[in-house]
Amino acid sequence: MSYKIYKKGLIWDGAPHEEKKLSAFEMKHLLKNNKALLIRNVYNFDGEDHTSFWYIIKDQFGDMEELSGNTRSKIRRSLKLLEIKQIDKQTLIEKGYEVHIKALENYKNSNSKSFTKDIFINNLEISDSRSEFWGCFDKQNNKLIAYACNIVYEDMCDYSTLKAIPEYLTGYYPFYGLIYTMNKYYLEELGLRYVSDGARSITEHSNIQPFLIEKFKFRRSYCNFAIEYDFRLKVLIFLLFPFRKFISNLKISALLRQEGISRSID
Repeated sequence: MSYKIYKKGLIWDGAPHEEKKLSAFEMKHLLKNNKALLIRNVYNFDGEDHTSFWYIIKDQFGDMEELSGNTRSKIRRSLKLLEIKQIDKQTLIEKGYEVHIKALENYKNSNSKSFTKDIFINNLEISDSRSEFWGCFDKQNNKLIAYACNIVYEDMCDYSTLKAIPEYLTGYYPFYGLIYTMNKYYLEELGLRYVSDGARSITEHSNIQPFLIEKFKFRRSYCNFAIEYDFRLKVLIFLLFPFRKFISNLKISALLRQEGISRSID
């Protein structure tokens, strides 16, 4: 079983469709061995029941024909103004921080001031060995205005990070060209089973998932969802859950929202 630490919790470290249901014993064993505060188990990928937890995926590439006229127009403009291509990690280290920090500043509930360039570089240097990077460059001055970091598994690709300088979103439409180009590459050229923008956003800090569903025909792949906590955190969640609507702390609020999703599935 391949799980990794993420924000002091354990999450699956593999393609979403490969995660299996864990027993209570297995979850507690993993928690103890990894000294984590919680473990999240997402299973029954692409199940028939419309649960309250899902992955955002696309498993077919219909080229331009499946898209609206407005979306096609924006893709063409993006491809005309931007050079969209795979890049190496060093290029992103050298040119990506401005994109990242300006994108963070545009998020609601962002704490961008604490995200230094050293942190950005370190995160890239220790990034997953399965990572692939894409960049959108202004053809006039070769300025990087958007990028993607993807994790490629054996038969699927996770679009784990998508960032763009906000002032370029209108006019250059970098996400239109980038998503179209990556979908074509991973689904048509490589023939992967599907691409994904990850699981349902708990914090809802970005509008990228609704954008992908509306503009590029991504869909919800419904799953079952369970959480097991370290005993101390379990007590805290139990005490605070009835008051979740009145809690403003972002981290605690996200934990309680996640617990609510888990209870709604049970």
